[in-house]
Amino acid sequence: MYDQFYGFSGRPFQLTPDPQFYFESASHKKAMSYLGYGLNQGEGFIVITGEVGAGKSTLVAHLMEQVDPDALTVGQVVTSALDGEELIHVVAQSFGLIVEGHDKAGALGAIERFLQDEARAGRRCLLVVDECQNLDFTALEELRMLSNFQLGSHPLLQSLLLGQPEFRRTLANHPDLDQLRQRIIASHHLEALDEDEVEDYIRHRLAHVGWNGRPELDNGLLPALYRASDGIPRRVNQVMNRLLLLGAIEEQDQLSVEMLEAVIEEMVADQSRGAHKQPGPLALEPEAVAAATDSNIDSVPASEVAALLAQRDERTAELEAAISELQAAGAVGADSPDNSPEGISDPDVSEALVRIEKRLEEQEQSFRHVLTMLIEWLEEDTSREAA
Repeated sequence: MYDQFYGFSGRPFQLTPDPQFYFESASHKKAMSYLGYGLNQGEGFIVITGEVGAGKSTLVAHLMEQVDPDALTVGQVVTSALDGEELIHVVAQSFGLIVEGHDKAGALGAIERFLQDEARAGRRCLLVVDECQNLDFTALEELRMLSNFQLGSHPLLQSLLLGQPEFRRTLANHPDLDQLRQRIIASHHLEALDEDEVEDYIRHRLAHVGWNGRPELDNGLLPALYRASDGIPRRVNQVMNRLLLLGAIEEQDQLSVEMLEAVIEEMVADQSRGAHKQPGPLALEPEAVAAATDSNIDSVPASEVAALLAQRDERTAELEAAISELQAAGAVGADSPDNSPEGISDPDVSEALVRIEKRLEEQEQSFRHVLTMLIEWLEEDTSREAA
């Protein structure tokens, strides 16, 4: 929706990793240097860690655009909690191998034959394993064993391991991972963006979709966004998506700090409905922002959306009743010589106006919240675009 309102050629802050939007911060540039060095070695392990949403997947997607598929065959594994035997079968599948039954020895044999065939054809093989912090110790041992495959003295498989900070700590401190540690030839931890980089990141993504200054970014908006997101790219994307959506709904040509505060407060409310105490919108701890911005329409049951719509209708009925009350008071006042009939005083009219204004504001907030959720639900799946 907002991309059409602002005339963008696409959605600049989508959460799906897209190498077309790759932004090279100082930390990402260093990571690419380590990756280049590691790939040139053609063996062992390369390790990249970073906070959730720091840009590890986007970094890999950018890397895949740089490699020659005729020279490098890549298998990619996104793990949950795999043990050693499960990992072997998943690795085989990542290279397109079909293993009859569920035999570990058969899977290992298929992988080794595949790697040898690739080497004879002049192609190297890279295994990319994401979310490594979830791997069982036996799975890490199997990865080390896979790195032993050779054709003569030529190593057949190199692995790129991606994980959250706890994986970095596991590698450093686990007493039984010494042999794997010795095979790590390059390692880097992706840092969050600093304040200047957040501003450059936002302008870079907007420019990529044809931003021409509309919407205008209010003074103080980007520093406030940096504080709220802690410089984590995915959090920046989540907040900016909501902010641009709010701007489109309210038909604003300028995004303000007040709008940002409203968006973050709403995101926190989505995550913690019913909580008696909520942090201020721009004084959020990074964990709170992450939790709030991870919420999406899939977590909102249809019954809850229906309840919100019903609540809006109920408030509309109350508002209509209040307006009727005020009109009646006005009619009686017009019939009275001094416009102050008994039982109807100026304070009564003022109180009715205050009630109406409050209900109008509540109705607007409720309607905007429901509309935002519905738009996000429609836009997050291309099959719903027609709706």
